[in-house]
Amino acid sequence: MIGTGRSDVQITITGLGAHAPERRLTNDDLEKLVDTSNEWIMERTGIRERRIAAESEALSDLALPACETALAQAGLTGKDIDLLIVATVTPDMAFPSTGAILADKLGAVDAAAYDLSAGCTGFMYALAQGYGMIAGGLAQRALIVGGDVLSRILDWTDRSTLVLFGDGAGAVVLEQSDEPGFFAFELGADGSGGEHLWLPGSGSRLFDDADKRVKMNGREVFKFATRILVQSAQAVLERAGSTLDDVDVYVPHQANVRIIDHATKKLGIPSERVVINVDRYGNTSSGSIPLALAEAQADGRLQPGKLVLMTGMGAGLTWGSALMRWTKDVP
Repeated sequence: MIGTGRSDVQITITGLGAHAPERRLTNDDLEKLVDTSNEWIMERTGIRERRIAAESEALSDLALPACETALAQAGLTGKDIDLLIVATVTPDMAFPSTGAILADKLGAVDAAAYDLSAGCTGFMYALAQGYGMIAGGLAQRALIVGGDVLSRILDWTDRSTLVLFGDGAGAVVLEQSDEPGFFAFELGADGSGGEHLWLPGSGSRLFDDADKRVKMNGREVFKFATRILVQSAQAVLERAGSTLDDVDVYVPHQANVRIIDHATKKLGIPSERVVINVDRYGNTSSGSIPLALAEAQADGRLQPGKLVLMTGMGAGLTWGSALMRWTKDVP
């Protein structure tokens, strides 16, 4: 599914925030838990550490400070928000939604609030939904949250998945703007590949002896990810009438360094334009892209006028890209 922004409505990001738990789990720590080594992990993933939530921390606890930072940056409070979408596969609980929980904590008393599940692509799907709701006149200001506490659903004896994932959350505020913001979105899903990355036993479908832990066919997911990152990025650029030479900042889903390197080489994007923080956070699923955006903003790469390309992919199997002109100037 490909869409372009409405020419009569400009919508952009006016606030951005991110938060990760304090606990760092290094590769050396993992060597004590499973049969692995720092060299093995670095060679295959580029990850040297990841953040792990405390037992008392749920997704809303990680998302709340990210939301507060994003709102403050936008000069807003919770009561100014009329739409709150939380992209996650690890909500606080099945219901009430983490969106509703966060709306209450933020004082967003009149906001429509709900959760969205699209795997690691969740933030991109939620971003497109928020854009569409504002463009359609159903909302004025949206708070879009992406985050996961994947440590809760990992098999801590399976080195193939344990080394990859971490916990974290990010949030952005979407509003109408006088300046050009989003130019195009591209979203898609291929359910035939769903069994390559799934959580059997976590819903109403009966599985024999399901342990409700992440299962992944690493080879197939790698093949999908390297193909779709390139394909989706090219599609959204073509739809927007832009080229890769126009892109100033490329923010890919932080799955692992090998996937990112493959995509950037195929696309021909110079390494200095690529945001990479997977080495310090691991794959935080829906939190991946907003965490990377926040880091790019903090180190000065997100300046007004920069053309930003974001691409995610994940369980489903899903994918999604967006192209936007960054407009927020942060002192």
